[in-house]
Amino acid sequence: MRVRCFICEKIDTIPDHSPLAKKFRNRPIHTYLCEDCDQRIADKTEERQKSGNFKLYEPPKEDDDWI
Repeated sequence: MRVRCFICEKIDTIPDHSPLAKKFRNRPIHTYLCEDCDQRIADKTEERQKSGNFKLYEPPKEDDDWI
């Protein structure tokens, strides 16, 4: 199966029977990232986390009296 990275528009080939190919066939809204772009985003995210400018917004935990 041929897929295209939505950031750099590089075309890659993935095996037709892989779980990733099945995900793209069944749900075409999913986007593909090539290994280079995926690694670059991961590195930049780690740098932002280390710098302190990164906030992960999580919903506040609710205490349930019934539990």
